[in-house]
Amino acid sequence: MAKSGNSGNVFDIGELRRLVDELGAAPRELRAAVLEESVTAPRCDCASRGDALSFPPVELAPDAELAAAVLRVPLVADARRVAAWTGARAVTPEGLLPDPFAPCEALGLPGPARLHLLWVVAVNTGMLRIARGRVVPGPLELSADLPPTTLLEFWDGVVMDVLDRADDDLTGSELIDDHLAEMLATLYAVRDGLSAATLVKGILQSHQVACGARPAQMRGLAAALPSQLASALELLAYCGLVETSRAGWPRLTPLGMWAVRQDLMREGHDAPTSAEAAVFADLGAAELVEAIMKGAAAPSAVTVWLESRHPEAAARELVKVAASGTAGRRGAVGTILEELGPEAEAPLREALSEPAMWRYAASWLHIRDLPAPALTPADNTWLAVDSLASLLENGDASEAICEFDALEPGEDLLRVVEEMALVDHPDTIAVLDLLGSRHTDAAVAKSARKAAMKARSR
Repeated sequence: MAKSGNSGNVFDIGELRRLVDELGAAPRELRAAVLEESVTAPRCDCASRGDALSFPPVELAPDAELAAAVLRVPLVADARRVAAWTGARAVTPEGLLPDPFAPCEALGLPGPARLHLLWVVAVNTGMLRIARGRVVPGPLELSADLPPTTLLEFWDGVVMDVLDRADDDLTGSELIDDHLAEMLATLYAVRDGLSAATLVKGILQSHQVACGARPAQMRGLAAALPSQLASALELLAYCGLVETSRAGWPRLTPLGMWAVRQDLMREGHDAPTSAEAAVFADLGAAELVEAIMKGAAAPSAVTVWLESRHPEAAARELVKVAASGTAGRRGAVGTILEELGPEAEAPLREALSEPAMWRYAASWLHIRDLPAPALTPADNTWLAVDSLASLLENGDASEAICEFDALEPGEDLLRVVEEMALVDHPDTIAVLDLLGSRHTDAAVAKSARKAAMKARSR
C-alpha cells in the first residue's frame, strides 16, 4: 500500500472498532462526537508496524456488481482514453511520452501529474505495451464482456499502481501520502466513514508524536491540512476508492472496500468477509481451539464465535476443553477467555477446582478485580512453564524463547530457570531442554541444561 515512513498508524483501529460496535444505531451526532474523541496518537514504534491487525468481517458487494462498477471509475475511463489516444508512437528512454502536454490538451486532463498516473495504470495493466523505444496497444482490451474475476484482477492492479504512487507524491501532500495506507485501513474498519475533521486530527497527532514537530510547524500543518485532505479525498474519489456518505463523511466505495481488503490480506492482516467468519460460529469449543492451534482460525473467528454464544456458556465450553487438554490447548483457551468480561465469572470460579486450570482461572478473576485465591511465586512459575510449553507445542520455539526473555530482566533469568526446575509441571523438562539448546545467552543455556538434569533426576 502507500508508504508509511516513520509516522505510525493514524488511529487505534481496535479502539475504533469497539466504539463502533458499542454505538450501534446511536444518533449520528453522538457517533461523531465519540469517534472524534477516539482518535489517538500512537507512539512511534517501528517494530509494531509489522504486527497483524484483525479487522471486523465485511459484507462485500457481489463480484458481478463490483466488476461492472470498475468500468465506471473515472480513473479507469481516462486511462482507456489515454491508451486509445496514444496508439503506437515513440517514447522517451524512460518509457514516457515526449510531450505530456499534448494528451492533456486533447483529452482535457488537468496536467502532466494526472497524465503520469494514467500512463502508469495503462502500461502496468496491459492497456499499453512499451518495447524498443515505442509504445503500442497492449494485450488487455477492457469490456463489460470480460469475466468478473478478470475485471477484479485488473482493478486490484489499478489500485496497487495508484497507492504505490504515494511514494512519488500521489496526493500533493507528503503528510497525507505518508499516512494514506493507515487512513484507508481506518476507513475500512469504520464503514460509515469518519468526518474530515477527525481524519485531520488523527494525521496531525500522529505526525506530532512520530516526528516531534515544533508548535510553530504544527500550526502551519494544521492550517494547510484541511484543504490538502479535501484535494486528496477528491483524487481518491476520482480513483474509485472514496465516496461521500449521506452524513457527508468520507467513506470507502464498495470497490474501495474490496481493494483495501485485498491489500490488507497481502500485508498479512486478518480481514475476513462475513461469510468466511460465519463458518466458525457453529463450531464447538474443541473444534475452534483445534483450528486456532492449526492456524486455520484468525482472531476474527474467535470474535464471531463468542458473539454467537452467551459469555457464561462460551466460558464453560472453553474451560472443559482446557481442563482436559494439553498446554497448547490451555494457551489457546486462555487467549479466548481474555476476551470475556465479568459476566463469565461463574464457570471460571468453577474452574478453580480443576488441577490444570485453577491458576488460569485465579489469574482471570484477579485481573477483573473479582475474589480469587492468591497465586504464589511457584504458581506464577508454573504458568510461565505452561505458557512456554504451549508455544513449543505449536511449533513456536523462537517465540517461546522471546517470551521467556520477557519474564525477567538480565541475570534474573538464571533465577527463573532454577525455579522452573522445581515446578511440578509435565512439560518442565521439555521447556528446559529448549532453553538449554536454543537460548543465545550461554549462561542461561548452561543453567537450563543443569536444571533439566536435576529435573530428570527428581
